[in-house]
Amino acid sequence: MTSSVQVRPAEPGDRSAIHAIHVAAFGQEAEAELVERLERDGDLILSLVACTERPVGHIAFSRLNVVEMPSIRACALAPLAVDPHAQKQGIGAALVADSLRRLSQSGWDLALVLGDPAYYGRFGFAPEAARAFETPYDGPYLQALPLSDRGKEARGPIAYAPAFAELS
Repeated sequence: MTSSVQVRPAEPGDRSAIHAIHVAAFGQEAEAELVERLERDGDLILSLVACTERPVGHIAFSRLNVVEMPSIRACALAPLAVDPHAQKQGIGAALVADSLRRLSQSGWDLALVLGDPAYYGRFGFAPEAARAFETPYDGPYLQALPLSDRGKEARGPIAYAPAFAELS
């Protein structure tokens, strides 16, 4: 990663840049609209941007409900995006690492992600750990990362924030 990249919490003034990053990275509006809906609904628990002179990357985490274990503090990483002109510089990795550190320090127990196991595996996410859960996204790309001892004990059905049901 270039040394001129700073990771910080997203601010209200970053909204249009965050929207543009997701549209550029995914080639569609769906992920940008997901972030906006999660924020509007109060389900966005962590939103970080990576900045050079301007935001070039964004990561979002939203609240999950471990249905049979409601005291478990669980969250979903989605989406993660880096402006295509700034990719392959370690910006996504910096966002993931920084956010997982913040979540652990804030007492979160568990994180789930739907993505490439080769990419997310280097941060400790594992498909095997996700097999303890029942979600709408079950399969080889669903991965879990316990962030605490309590997170290691979590299992059962998972309810995502309502915004995910509208993701196309």
